[in-house]
Amino acid sequence: MFFFGIEHEVAFLNKEGKFADFSHIKFADFNQIIERLPTYPSDYPQLRVGDAGIKMKRWYIEGFERFANSDKVIDCHAKGIEIRTTIHSNIHGAITELSESFYLLRKVAANFGFSPVLVSFNPYNPAFEPQPPLNDYEIKQLEADPDEQTANIHMVTYGPDLNISVADLPTKNVIDLGRKLTYYSPYIVPFSYSSPFYNGGLWDGLSVRTFTRTGKRPAALVFVQKQEQLISSIPSLTKVARIPAEVGRIEFKACDSCDDFFVYAALLTLLKGLVLDETLLGRATIPDAALHKISAKEGFDNEDIFGNATKVLQASEIALGNDPDVQYLTPLKVLLAKRKTRSHELIEMFHRVNSIEEVIRHTYQF
Repeated sequence: MFFFGIEHEVAFLNKEGKFADFSHIKFADFNQIIERLPTYPSDYPQLRVGDAGIKMKRWYIEGFERFANSDKVIDCHAKGIEIRTTIHSNIHGAITELSESFYLLRKVAANFGFSPVLVSFNPYNPAFEPQPPLNDYEIKQLEADPDEQTANIHMVTYGPDLNISVADLPTKNVIDLGRKLTYYSPYIVPFSYSSPFYNGGLWDGLSVRTFTRTGKRPAALVFVQKQEQLISSIPSLTKVARIPAEVGRIEFKACDSCDDFFVYAALLTLLKGLVLDETLLGRATIPDAALHKISAKEGFDNEDIFGNATKVLQASEIALGNDPDVQYLTPLKVLLAKRKTRSHELIEMFHRVNSIEEVIRHTYQF
């Protein structure tokens, strides 16, 4: 039995039509939106609240928490708002809930002059520098966790966690699947590419997010039950589950954001097929950074990326067999046949209007 969930990061334009990021948006600006959104008591204990209490709902502010010279949270540099779904036994349920949560977020955000836009890499600020500078306690916290040391990347990138798990699968099998998805990641991620902007203009490629992020941060993350089940690697492949509902979960973290949630349905189906598949033998504990860079620059125009993406999609489809979810793969087949990504559309629009804001304002047109 499979289980699915999605975590989707949303970026915004403010009422002046300016991209809303940490350079001028405060925690309170987004928190007024969160406060107006509902709480569903039945969501718990499957959704993690966390120590700072920021993650109280299906929606929460994604950002960089600041501490006093102690474990007390005193602020949070805001990046955007994350939507997370509860755990579903089918892909349709996860997509439906994500869609409903997104519509509600868009409606409430509009009351405060914010409108959601598709962004996978901050189009104006390529780097995040915490202000005021980190104190001794914060530095010590970051040094203790290798993944936390890449918070500067996390604050300028937006993307989904596509979560999948299989009931009662032994830990060694779950880790093996995490290594499999890590290996094939450069061929999976082009289906999602949507970050062609950098530092106020067009970037020379299709996914700044992938080029900058994957390799320094994981492609997939596997949640295990006990400390002794961890595998040592930088970036991490494994992490100890923080709540029981996370045990056995694989988070595929390497994709760009999508403003068509049916592409998420397709990607979750692709992952489901890869879990079932027994023919693809590639495995990697850490992502191949160099290959992700080639993928990010060229996408399906690169013959190696195109050939292996075709192979991965076919293997997934064959493994799914008569599973009704196989229909969800159609958008990926179309992308592959055209060798085009969402980034291509955004680039074409930019050439017409010559404005990043104008381009991203026309995303999320369901």
